[in-house]
Amino acid sequence: MKAIEVTAFGDADTIEVVERDVPEPREGQVRIDARAIGVNFADIMQRRGHYQGGPTPPYVPGMEVAGVVDAVGEGVDGFAEGDRVVGMVGRSGYAEYAVADADGLFDVPEGMSFEEAAGFPVQFLTAHNCLFEWGGLESEAEGENEGKRVLIHAAAGGVGTAAVQLASEAGAEVFGTASTAEKLDLAADLGCDHPINYVEADFAEEVSEITDGEGVDLVLDGVGGETTERSLDCLAHFGRMVVYGAASGEPGRPDTATLLFNNFEVVGYHLGQGLQRDPQRVLRAVPHLTELLTAGDLSVQVGHTFPLADAADAHRAIENRETSGKVVLVP
Repeated sequence: MKAIEVTAFGDADTIEVVERDVPEPREGQVRIDARAIGVNFADIMQRRGHYQGGPTPPYVPGMEVAGVVDAVGEGVDGFAEGDRVVGMVGRSGYAEYAVADADGLFDVPEGMSFEEAAGFPVQFLTAHNCLFEWGGLESEAEGENEGKRVLIHAAAGGVGTAAVQLASEAGAEVFGTASTAEKLDLAADLGCDHPINYVEADFAEEVSEITDGEGVDLVLDGVGGETTERSLDCLAHFGRMVVYGAASGEPGRPDTATLLFNNFEVVGYHLGQGLQRDPQRVLRAVPHLTELLTAGDLSVQVGHTFPLADAADAHRAIENRETSGKVVLVP
């Protein structure tokens, strides 16, 4: 089978197309004939060598795969050959076939394409967890989030488009940052009440002006660097920031004096570690997400698709901020 291999830490030129043996599912696993493969910024961080606990080259990247069950290992109940599924595979997802633990698979909802399904697990679990399970908003209590304000950075990205929809559906007032008018329009269409172009304006000053200096109750920060520090200037007293990434390449370094005198909370979120250490807390989101997706209240925004062999181009496009929504590879 064809697979994508990262040969060394570095830029996208370290990505090559290779031939690998088709993997065999072990006990409790299934093999997936991949039809769409999700690309995540974590894949890029791993390739750069900036991902704590990440793989060492050479390796096949890729965390999530949607496709058709091709083979079933011993001890698997509930899935059979031919089932349409999507799931997290940990790594080795950039390939024509992948194996996954059966207990981490989801049925692809009727009417959802494989490309859309590949944008569901990482993005929507991250967004839901950061807003609700880690962020403190109420996910299903009508009216409980009235008056709550949420700032979502990279609001037109994979996690951002999911978070904007979820926060808006939950009744919060949504602020979102992006770098172009096209991306801001997408965020607005998904429910962002206050799209902010961070290239043309200081987002913290914009938030202060819109809220008459009161600030927001929750910030979702997957950017890091200076964005983290400036985000603290956006928080209302007793506000909370959930940090789930460092797309800038630099982790944020919030000033503890600012936290102290404003009673701020900064909460870290890592999907992989969460699934490993407290899967029930992470997967608490699944019934709510499934209900909303099935009802059509949420939509996966597939912004760009690339052939599997062009995985390096997909990475470059994300790094150059040329994408919006979910980026997907198609074998």
